[in-house]
Amino acid sequence: MSTSSTLVQAQQEVVDEFAMFSDWQDRYEHLIELGKDLPLIAPEHKTDGNLVRGCQSRVWLHATPQNGHIHFTADSDAMITKGIVALLVRVYNDRTPQEILGASTEFIDRIGLREHLSPNRANGLSAMIDQMKRYAVAFSSSTKAS
Repeated sequence: MSTSSTLVQAQQEVVDEFAMFSDWQDRYEHLIELGKDLPLIAPEHKTDGNLVRGCQSRVWLHATPQNGHIHFTADSDAMITKGIVALLVRVYNDRTPQEILGASTEFIDRIGLREHLSPNRANGLSAMIDQMKRYAVAFSSSTKAS
C-alpha cells in the first residue's frame, strides 16, 4: 500500500486482495503471510501495558504520534491473530486520529473476516480496533491541547 492512498482506498485494496482467494483456507494462509510481513515491534514495547485486552492470544499494540498522524507497531504470539493485527496496522497506520475515528470497519465484513473467525477471535478483532480508536482519541485530545 502506498502511503499516499486514503484510508478508504487502503480498505478497498484489502477487499480486492481478499477477493482473489476463492476459499477461506487460502484467505487464512494470506492472513498468516501478512503477519509474517508485519514490521517487528520494538522489544521495549512488548509490555503488559501494550497488551490488547479482550484477545484470547497475546497481542501487543503500540502507537506513537508523528506529525499529526499515528504510527502503529504490533505483534502477536498467534499466527492468524498476527495476520489480523497486520491487516489493521496496514489500513490504520500513519493516519490522523480523525481518519481513524471516522473510519468504517465495513471492509472487515466485506471480506467476510468476522464471520469466519471463532467468537473469541472475533472479540479479539473488535478489541484491537477499539484499542486503535482509543489511541486515536488520546492523540486527538493531546494534539488539540498543544
